[in-house]
Amino acid sequence: MTDASRDAILVRGARQNNLKSLDLDLPLNALIVVTGVSGSGKSSLVFDTLYAEGQRRYVETFSPYARQFLDRMDKPQVESISGIPPAIAIDQTNPVRTSRSTVGTMTELNDHLKLLFARAAALFCQRCARPVQRDTADGIYADVLARAREAGDPRLLVSFPVVVPGNFTVEEVRELLTRQGYTRFLQGAGAPAPLAPPDAPAGGAGKSARGGRKRTRGGRGSGLEVLEVVQDRMRIGGAERGRVLESLEAALRVGRGRVNVHRVDEGDPPAILETWRYSNQLHCAHCDLSYRTPVPSQFSFNSPLGACESCRGFGRTIGIDYGLVIPDDTRSLRGGAVKPWQTKSYEECQEDLERFAKLRGVALDTPWRELPAEARRWVIEGEGPWTKKVWYGVQRFFAWLETRAYKMHVRVLLSRYRAYTPCSACDGARLKSEALLWRIGSGELAGQALGGSPRFRPRGVDWSPETLAALPGLSIHDLMLLPVERSHEFFRKLTLPRPLDEATALLLAELRTRLAYLVDVGLGYLTLDRQSRTLSGGEVQRINLTTALGTSLVNTLFVLDEPSIGLHPRDMQRVIGVMKRLRDAGNSLVVVEHDPQIMLEADRILDLGPGAGERGGEIVFFGTPAEIRASSGSLTGQYLAGRRMVAPRIAPALDRARTAGAPAAEAAGGGVVAVARSNRWLELKGAAEHNLKNIDVRIPLKRLVCVTGVSGSGKSTLVEDVLYPALLKYRGRPTEAPGRFAGLSGAELIDDVVMVDQSPIGRTTRSNPASYVGAFDAIRALFAAEPAAQERRYSAGTFSFNSGNGRCPGCSGNGFEHVEMQFLSDVYLRCPDCRGRRYRDEVLEIRREGADGRRCSIADVLELTVTEARAFFADAPEVAVRLAPLADVGLEYVKVGQPVPTLSGGEAQRLKLAGHLAEAGTVLSSTTHRGKLFLFDEPTTGLHFEDVAKLLRAFRKLLSAGHSLLVIEHNLDVIRAADWIIDLGPEGGDRGGEILCAGTPQEIRAEARSFTGQSLLAYERSLGAGAPGVAPSAGHEDPRAAAPPALVAEPEAARYRGGNGRDAHAVIIHKAREHNLKNIDVEIPRDRFTVITGVSGSGKSTLAFDILFNEGQRRYLESLNAYARQFVQPAARPDV
Repeated sequence: MTDASRDAILVRGARQNNLKSLDLDLPLNALIVVTGVSGSGKSSLVFDTLYAEGQRRYVETFSPYARQFLDRMDKPQVESISGIPPAIAIDQTNPVRTSRSTVGTMTELNDHLKLLFARAAALFCQRCARPVQRDTADGIYADVLARAREAGDPRLLVSFPVVVPGNFTVEEVRELLTRQGYTRFLQGAGAPAPLAPPDAPAGGAGKSARGGRKRTRGGRGSGLEVLEVVQDRMRIGGAERGRVLESLEAALRVGRGRVNVHRVDEGDPPAILETWRYSNQLHCAHCDLSYRTPVPSQFSFNSPLGACESCRGFGRTIGIDYGLVIPDDTRSLRGGAVKPWQTKSYEECQEDLERFAKLRGVALDTPWRELPAEARRWVIEGEGPWTKKVWYGVQRFFAWLETRAYKMHVRVLLSRYRAYTPCSACDGARLKSEALLWRIGSGELAGQALGGSPRFRPRGVDWSPETLAALPGLSIHDLMLLPVERSHEFFRKLTLPRPLDEATALLLAELRTRLAYLVDVGLGYLTLDRQSRTLSGGEVQRINLTTALGTSLVNTLFVLDEPSIGLHPRDMQRVIGVMKRLRDAGNSLVVVEHDPQIMLEADRILDLGPGAGERGGEIVFFGTPAEIRASSGSLTGQYLAGRRMVAPRIAPALDRARTAGAPAAEAAGGGVVAVARSNRWLELKGAAEHNLKNIDVRIPLKRLVCVTGVSGSGKSTLVEDVLYPALLKYRGRPTEAPGRFAGLSGAELIDDVVMVDQSPIGRTTRSNPASYVGAFDAIRALFAAEPAAQERRYSAGTFSFNSGNGRCPGCSGNGFEHVEMQFLSDVYLRCPDCRGRRYRDEVLEIRREGADGRRCSIADVLELTVTEARAFFADAPEVAVRLAPLADVGLEYVKVGQPVPTLSGGEAQRLKLAGHLAEAGTVLSSTTHRGKLFLFDEPTTGLHFEDVAKLLRAFRKLLSAGHSLLVIEHNLDVIRAADWIIDLGPEGGDRGGEILCAGTPQEIRAEARSFTGQSLLAYERSLGAGAPGVAPSAGHEDPRAAAPPALVAEPEAARYRGGNGRDAHAVIIHKAREHNLKNIDVEIPRDRFTVITGVSGSGKSTLAFDILFNEGQRRYLESLNAYARQFVQPAARPDV
């Protein structure tokens, strides 16, 4: 192998999917961006070829047992690939669906926290809030000595409690103790003084509590007697230390870990003035409560030992949402306020309600919201059970339904009125209360981290708000609720009591490192308690990116899929910095990306195209950012150089007449409609969920409205957690409880609300784009109308592969058979009966001649791309009108029969949009209906500049049909095209949640505090100058943060590098102490043949296998998902 080939990945004859036999030399230790229009072959090259081969080769070195649990990919269609290192893919999908997974579990920070709390946290009593710790004789001596000096060296009695068993009398126990030499007692017959000081509680028995506390002492009212046995009497100032320690140790031993020291007066018998209680166990001597010794699983909500018993660690429970039961509070009881009783099935309940309401004097014609609270409580809770012939209430109605939940229709009915609410037993903390009594850190540090927010108060504690605020440190749930940025500051400043054992020091260092990585990639606004299933694909990808950083891998190929997703232009430099750190550590990065900032920071740009599908799969350009901007043949280069731009005008046709007389200045502003004139507004008042600061939001209808702001500023909370469920609830549709808000108006101005996100459309391979937009029904009808089909009496159902007699009986219309191979990749074998064509041979004999002259069977049609199908069905308007929306949203390269689960997240979102466009085509005019409100979450995900222009044209069609669009977006081209912008900020997390500015793009540009406005100004200045330099404008700089970075590529020679100094060409082992190795330092050159030799037992295998091999494999496995790691346990860290 030549030196040149050793420094590059050599790809020869790549033919995966639509790739046209590509030959490529990709340099190692470089940041390479792969771009191109949708469907040009980016994923086919990067994921299906490079990643598949790199991962496949490395996984084959694992045992057959381990391989069955690892993701495996098919061998790519390529002649040869050489020089490829082990590959790790970090994509934008969010596979998490369980509510148990959080940011903390996903990043393994929860695992480190539970270990740290089990080792280093301090316990505070649930009653008195005093520290609970194990006392030693030396510690007790030092404390008593200090107290006695303050009190003037008084007389002291050292005693210990003895519980009298139920089958013994007090006299019998005293006699036994007397035989052992204990003759003085402080309680029982003839006791010279009371046991407890005057201020002690009346009942001495400790209350039994869940979570491990148990009653350990009898007392008045407990049924058990306690003898207080005197161990010694002394004045500690004049007593020998050895004698005092001996007495304390004896009292601890006989008293089962508890000892009391009483300060007494000079009387005879002496009276107890004060009692100091001690225990060598986790026992609060003042409250007589015992606690378990902490174990890591006690701090995990995924363990039965730590999970709340009520919600089982989920933090919420499902129950009846009475807001759904009574959705319209303007209705009266007679007018149908109780929604489930307005059907024939349960009209008897409505009659019962009216009959009993008349008897109890409850108004039947008064709106629900005007009824007295007592009357509303009576309707909901009732008076008693059914058998008492009294009003049973709405609650008992649903309780009765629960007993019949074995019936399908009852389960469906219940699902309409159920919602999740925070668990009342743990208040959403997921853990048992005892785990929340442990705290870590100081009071000052906790105050800085909380920033004025209250500490979490566990259920079952007797602490007042003042007592809670005075406690030092934070509980584990306090840390879960903190933004990652503040958690990082907390642990960075945290100082634990010395000396630290090695394990605790490692835990603390790992926590600091992982939290720092999360902040570095712009996720400082997330909390560890955030559910993973609520994260966007971009957030999941950046979390996985931190895992890659934490493993410190080298000589690895990292494959990334649009790491810019979800990032505001201001935050882009953080991700660029992380990728450069990976590159400079000696790794290679191949990134699928469309963001101009990342493209211009790359070492090389590979532009695929020139078109999509069959017109793609070729190398349009491969070179440096400076070279691609000068290239006239690259569509990407033209956009980067500013010679081509996405048109901003999007005003719908119905508004052109209204704006015909608009001032010229307004017309010059990109065609933005004068929204202020609109009298149709959707208003959300007092939104205060998560970090939203009680904001009032006004959204103009029948317009394109963008919600913008830096990551974590509250965009998704506003749209997805508050507005969307609030509108669903208004329409009486089942939903989770909306986030906190004060009021909603204008909802009657829309017909429906539709969320169009990147969630999968479905998991069945039987769904395809043609069926999704409704074109396949028309296609089947056309084939059924063919003369040959009519002769055979074929119906449209005959041409369905989902049912009927026309589908292949061997594979039931799937086209393949699935064979599980356990430790090998699963095999999908083409059906031998239909050869993968899904239909019987006689059905495929029916062919139709298309407008383009081709004669195709129904199976041939499913293999056509959207563009080819539109040409084929140009003479069939009923099909063409349904296929047109697929081309409008940029999916013209997709085959009409491609299984929907194989589409990317961005393609799935655009397919949903196409479905709505197809439906909108059947609506006449916006003057005859109110239109729908469409909510989009970053619809430009996965889109090239050219595709964004197509998306905006699709938006224009929806607006022209009378619909309204509300879009969460960071793409500056879409933001420029908006009619109205709602900019949130100014920062992320608890420093966000405010409306910085709401108005037209011109007004946003003029807002000095808006990072979106800064980015718009800089972006437009770069386009106007014809060079892609996005520099911050003077007068728009925020003193709290850096302005958006310049989109100017550095000189190639200054940026292109392969390593970071000495360790770039060697594996360095420092202070290896594994087995018999004597703290040795070793440098092993990379890319060289190295022999390790020595006499038997000298440590060769220890160095080669136990350190080098195990550590390399461990780091690779740590970058995999948690599911795989639970079966393939990596080796322990070597002692180095």
